[in-house]
Amino acid sequence: MAGGRGRESLLDGVADRFERATDFTVGLEEEYQLLDPATLALTNRFEELQQTAPEELAANLAGELIASEVEFKTGAHPGLASAGAELAEGRLALAAHADGLGVGVGITGVHPFSPWQEQRIIDTPHYARVEGELGYIAWTNNTWSIHFHVGVQGADRAVAVSTAMRSILPELLALSANSPVFLGRETRLHSTRTQIFTKSFPRCAIPDPYRDWDEYANFVRLLENTGSIVEGTQIWWSVRPHHAFGTVEVRICDGQSEMGEALALAALALACVAAFCRDHDDGVPLPVHPTGLIGENLWRAQRYGLDGGLIDLARREVRSTPDAVRALLGWSRSVHEPLGLEDFLAPIERTLVDGNGAQRQLAEFRESGDPRALVSRASERVTASAHEHLTTTIKDHT
Repeated sequence: MAGGRGRESLLDGVADRFERATDFTVGLEEEYQLLDPATLALTNRFEELQQTAPEELAANLAGELIASEVEFKTGAHPGLASAGAELAEGRLALAAHADGLGVGVGITGVHPFSPWQEQRIIDTPHYARVEGELGYIAWTNNTWSIHFHVGVQGADRAVAVSTAMRSILPELLALSANSPVFLGRETRLHSTRTQIFTKSFPRCAIPDPYRDWDEYANFVRLLENTGSIVEGTQIWWSVRPHHAFGTVEVRICDGQSEMGEALALAALALACVAAFCRDHDDGVPLPVHPTGLIGENLWRAQRYGLDGGLIDLARREVRSTPDAVRALLGWSRSVHEPLGLEDFLAPIERTLVDGNGAQRQLAEFRESGDPRALVSRASERVTASAHEHLTTTIKDHT
């Protein structure tokens, strides 16, 4: 049945929204596991947590498919510093509220041992539609991510930058990989979340390249008019123009236990968006690599994280994944200081040397053999690292 007839189109007003957008505003979205403090298993308490939250906290909370998950969304900010402060404060407010209800919170890309069969889909029209259409794919999607919104002015420009960002998604995924243990065992994937969500959902992972807004809009209209989608958010690509916000949204990264690592990823994503905007404005051609070639790198990032190598898509040769991340830092360097990103990006080199979330989880799991230890550590660091970030921020501004 054709969709989009007799009602507003999904694209109404969207191009104008991008034309009115402000460059490089920042919004952050972070997903949390809800935990039974005694067993550290997932617990289906989302509705209770949301309904009893203080008004100022509840305004930033959203459901995210299953009742053992909650999302915190910041507002739109002029830069990463204030967005990061709101995210850290939100972590602490959410954790304190949950604790009062006898619920713990944690973040890893997947829960290391709780089975999907014990999780319940929340009762909203959107997720009822998702479950009704996807069934098993929705039931098994027990995953946690962090999303970055970056304001980009101009519809054509936003589409061009989204297309260019496709090429560096594997670097962001490899740096963020934080889900190597699932259902109590090593999966041999550094990002199991990528397999469960990104490789399973329709209209997900790496989109095709689009030259401009009209080409992108024609594709969305086709999906709408053929009844393939009824909401713009049913396009789950790992990078997409966000219709409601006038942003380029980066959705590839595993959730991060460490506040500093979460904000370092946000800073790198912001730097890359801004650098592609710079190149676009200077008439430098933006990359339009084949989807299959980017997909090969995405597999390498999913499988090996920072332990592997990625194909240099320009030179067609393999380099270590840490060197690929360092290349992004070097290429985008001119925008770091103007956007106030230098302090946020500083932890990346330490992560490249000492290890990311997946590498730490694997080391701990191989030593203890206990997946609960991974959850305990992640839950502890969610709040401790948020405190550390806010303490450092206050210290730096006094």
